[in-house]
Formats: sequence, C-alpha cells, structure tokens
Amino acid sequence: MMISTWRKRREARLAGKQRLESETGDIEVTVPNHFRCPVSLDLMKDPVTMSSGITYDRESIEKWIEAGNVTCPITNKVLRSLDPIPNHTIRKMIQDWCVANSSYGIERIPTPRIPVSSEEVLEIHSKIKTACRKGDQAGCQNLVAKIKALAKESERNRRCLVATGTAGVLSSAFEEFSKASFDDNVAVLEEILSGLAVLLPHDKATTYLGSDASMDCVVWFLKSEDLSTRRNAVLVLKELVPLDNRKVDMLLEIEGAMEALFKLIKAPICPSATKASLLIIYHMVMSSSPTNAKIIDKFVDLGLVSLLLEMLVDAERSICEKALGVLDGICDRDQGREKAYNHALTIPVLVRKIHRVSDLAMKFSVSILFKLCMNEKRGNGGVLVEAIQRNAFEKLLVLLQVGCDERTREKATQLLKLLNVYRGRVDCIDSVEFKNLKRPF
Repeated sequence: MMISTWRKRREARLAGKQRLESETGDIEVTVPNHFRCPVSLDLMKDPVTMSSGITYDRESIEKWIEAGNVTCPITNKVLRSLDPIPNHTIRKMIQDWCVANSSYGIERIPTPRIPVSSEEVLEIHSKIKTACRKGDQAGCQNLVAKIKALAKESERNRRCLVATGTAGVLSSAFEEFSKASFDDNVAVLEEILSGLAVLLPHDKATTYLGSDASMDCVVWFLKSEDLSTRRNAVLVLKELVPLDNRKVDMLLEIEGAMEALFKLIKAPICPSATKASLLIIYHMVMSSSPTNAKIIDKFVDLGLVSLLLEMLVDAERSICEKALGVLDGICDRDQGREKAYNHALTIPVLVRKIHRVSDLAMKFSVSILFKLCMNEKRGNGGVLVEAIQRNAFEKLLVLLQVGCDERTREKATQLLKLLNVYRGRVDCIDSVEFKNLKRPF
C-alpha cells in the first residue's frame, strides 16, 4: 500500500516537473532527478545506498524500515541488509550543484554527521566500565558527556544508545561511584544522572540502581537546589518505583524524600517533573507497606490534598489523571477524607471531572466520590447534598447508560441510592461554575 502511494506521488510530482524557485521568483531551477529521493521526491540531504543499489535520503528510508518493511521501495526486492551505507559521491555532487546554483537562492546542504553505530557505542561502554574500575571520575564524566551529545544529536542515535543497553551501563556506573565517597564523586554522579534522564524511557535498565547507596544519592539530588538536577532525579525515580515495590519501601525510609516530591508539585519545574512526582507519590500511597497509613497522613499534613484539588481545576489530561489517582489513594484514610470534606473545591471538581477528561479520570472521580459519600457522618447530608446540587445524580445516571467497568458501575449504583434519599430536598446548580466558590488561594 505504501509503495503504491509513494509511486503515485512520484508520478504526479514528476509530471508537474517540480522546480526550485530562486528567491526573486524570476528564474526556475530544475532539480536533477538523480538528486531526488525516490521516496520523498525532495532534494536528498543525507543520501544513503541500500543493498538493492538504490540511493535514498536517510530519513525517508529509515522511516520505511521502521514501519516494518524489509523490501526496497523501488525494486520491491528483499533487502539483504537493512543498514544504509552513506553515498558520499552523490552527496558531494549535490553540494557542488547547490554551490553552482547559489546565485538563484539555493543553499548548500550541510555535510551530515554519520549516525553512531552499535560498535562505537559498545566501545564507549567498555571505556566507561574501565573508568569505573579505576575510579577515574574525570574519564567517566567525559564519556557520559559524549553519550549525552550523541543522544541529543539525533533520535536515531538515541535509539541506538538505548538498544545497546547504555542505560544499564550508566546505572551500573552510578551505583559504583555512589558506593565510594559521595562528596568526592558528586560531579560524575550528577553527569551520569543527567545521561540517564536523556535516555528515558529505558525499560528495566535502572533496576541496577537498587542499592541503598544509589537511592540515597538520587534522593540527595532530588533535594538539590538546582532545578535541572532535581528534574533529572525525579525522572529517573519514576522509572524505578513502578518496577519494584521494594524501591518504594527504600524511598520511604530516606529522610526528606516525601518532602522533596511534594515540593516538586507545589513549586513546579516543568510538566514532565510534575507528572513524574505524582506517579511516584501514587505508588507510595497505594503501596502495601506496613507504614502506608503513616505515608498518607504525612502527605496530608504537608497539605497535598488542597494542592491536588487546586491543581485539578484546570490541569491537562495526564496531570489530571495522576492527581486524581493520588487523591483516590489518600481518601482511603480518615485524615485524607477529612481534608477533602473541608475543602470548597472537592465536590465541584470531582463531579465536573466525571465526563470531562478521560475514562481513567472518571473512574478515579467516582471512586473518590464514593469513599466520601459512604463515610459521611454528618446528619445534614454534607457531601451528599452538595453532590446533588452539582448535578452528580444526573451525571451518574448518564455514566450507567454509556457504560463503564464493572467496579465503577457498582460504585455509581451505590452512589445513586445514597443520593436519591436527598434528591427531593435540594435544588441543583451548574457544576461548571466555580466563580461563587471561595478558594483558599
């Protein structure tokens, strides 16, 4: 299908005799056909030749291969090798042609940097391991800086680094230097942490950071005053925590870890750091640790409930889902529910999110509302009355009609039974109007 589409495009564009126009528009310069990529039909910037003998622009043929194709787009023959070979001759001819036509406004294409190969990456790995054994901080730091530069140079380089297990090598190096004197190794540890952040996501490679020394170092950087370092630390922690509950327990035992995560939400650095912090906190409050109750109470005391509710008013989808997930876990505890009961935004925000964001946000919103209503102890109806005023009854009915998972359906049904008792006693108001609410900020 892709071959057919590209061939049609090729025929159409060739029929129209595509030309590059000069800046003045007075003269048209025809691009030689052998300088065009057979796939994109654009002037090739990085010509490479495949095993079929056909030359393509690197970006076009790599996209073709990444789509799962193993044949040549032009000849339709199976490629003996999927590794493109730089065609320096064609590239030099294209550059000379650009220079010859520069008076017509055509710019010379730059000489492309050859992507890093897996062999080159493995050689860097070997040098990093040697530097670790020798305790060569400066040498390791320079090698990690080289990896970061390669990763930032192109997405292809980054994929190659990830595929060859670079994150695992860096994680192992981080662990080695963290076991030695921390004060002496701060610079190299910070560089490695930065390198790990550049290579995200990297599957289970960061499980090498499982030692007490490594976790202590990551949290130390999490508490740093440098914003970039704190961002790198939380992004790496986000990779660690979901993989192993033991990492959650280790994190909980490190002094200042919870406060550092809370600070990243209270004083956001960037959306990615906020999402990572919320995800880590979610795993902490949902953990099966014997200290789970103390964890939730600690976050409540820090003021997390109010912070989440204020964030939820206009948060984007991903942050909204994670914030609701954390709030759902917190509302398992009496102390968490009490804070939610006393906040003016709680019910309006929860009811509003039922159909506004996503199925996951709806699931969490119904769950939180269920926990608050089922544990209501005030004789005047409290949150039940306010939920009816915010059109919760109607929204839950719609939810049952459009469908949801079985657990959410059960909670919605129970909520409707509870709300029905107070339904005739109160008037409804529009749940999307927040202007009459007194916010604590």
